[in-house]
Amino acid sequence: MKVLGISGSPRKSQTTEGLVKTVLDATGLETELISLHGKKINGCICCLGCVEDNICKVQDDYIPLMDKVLKADAIVIGAANYFGRLNALSHSFLERFYCFRHDKDGHGGMRLSGKLGVIASVGGGGEWEMPGRDSKMYEIAGEDVKGFFDYNEIVLVGVVEAQGAVPCFSCGYGEICSVSGVKAFFGQDAKITPEIIPCLEKQPEVIDKAKSLGKTLRERLTKNYKDKE
Repeated sequence: MKVLGISGSPRKSQTTEGLVKTVLDATGLETELISLHGKKINGCICCLGCVEDNICKVQDDYIPLMDKVLKADAIVIGAANYFGRLNALSHSFLERFYCFRHDKDGHGGMRLSGKLGVIASVGGGGEWEMPGRDSKMYEIAGEDVKGFFDYNEIVLVGVVEAQGAVPCFSCGYGEICSVSGVKAFFGQDAKITPEIIPCLEKQPEVIDKAKSLGKTLRERLTKNYKDKE
């Protein structure tokens, strides 16, 4: 049994990637972690080139990942909230799952149907609610990923949410800018110090939940495997 982990954040080795890795490591199974950092992945262009063979024809960095997604027994998708929505790189990656939906022979489509999935959702504002969305900042990406799971009939095992560090911490003007995320989430007089910069290591309850989800995923996969024997 193999679990594929995808970190959809364009930032490498940050909260999203670390959260996905924590889930994967806790499964105790064969795993592979892929970061989309630096990869060029376009959204689906609805060319319908995949109708005949369920293979996407848009040539970019998604193509080598397509077979990995299909062959994995379960997938862990990590994604971040950018501008109150699922970040674009993750969205483009998930759009390309469209190639798995077609069933030209009428024998049963939805090639990802029944595959188990876990979501690692990250947002810089943490529990701060997004105006107009009625969701906490670290919930938003996960809610959007769940929509893709539902659309592809991927069975959601669970969601783990964490607070990441908004770019305002490192842009150089986080203490001055009137619309700084540092000011919005930590107060108008907030000073940028290592103590207030969010990271996964400062969220032990999140790490514990991620490990628990990893173990649950292993149990579900083991049960599915035995049921098929």
